Amino acid sequence: MKPETINISGKECYVFFHPEASCLLIQPVDEHELEHLQKEVEMMEALTDKPFSFVAFRIEDWNKELTAWAAPPAFGRVPFGDGAWQTLTFVTDSLLPAVQGMGLDVSRCLLGGYSLAGLFALWAGYQCERFQGIAAVSPSVWYPGWIEYVATRKAFAKAVYLSLGDKEERARNAVMAQVGKAIRRQHELLSAQTVDTILEWNLGNHFVDSEKRMAKGFAWTINNMVNQRRDE
Repeated sequence: MKPETINISGKECYVFFHPEASCLLIQPVDEHELEHLQKEVEMMEALTDKPFSFVAFRIEDWNKELTAWAAPPAFGRVPFGDGAWQTLTFVTDSLLPAVQGMGLDVSRCLLGGYSLAGLFALWAGYQCERFQGIAAVSPSVWYPGWIEYVATRKAFAKAVYLSLGDKEERARNAVMAQVGKAIRRQHELLSAQTVDTILEWNLGNHFVDSEKRMAKGFAWTINNMVNQRRDE
């Protein structure tokens, strides 16, 4: 598949269309991820025999658009904002109607992301029933207040993929070093609910093979969703 670049409500979007898709994948991406988008899609095609369509949309302000509440900077000087609701509204109210108008089937939607976008995907899975599956890859579950937030909530998503690099919890940054403990707790909380979930460990730190990790996460979620559909 090759992407078509379109503008939806002022956001740059990249659409990979398959006429026989069994599900639609959605991913917020930054400039670095855009460079590897084609490779990620090709890896997904190699990891699943289930046809899918894929839409990536570009995030301009990573620290503002992907978090649901403000927090001080974990490093550097840029604090985190509270723009996640606006981003989620863009996906549900603008992106999905636009791609449906292009002929994409939006009845089965899977949302995924890497790093802070992985945290956004997880958060969205707790907000509405629009996303049957979530692929949270190396998600920023170290985020202040996150585990306390999900400990009192139930996920709407039926399947949630979690992964982390095996060196990520060895980070020198004290806040980010909590990620290992946090993702184990996240997995425990999901497992205690009626959510099909997995926690997969990858080799390396946070910056290793991001497109490969995303492909693995989405492929697991695609296969899980298709199998669930057969059981319905």
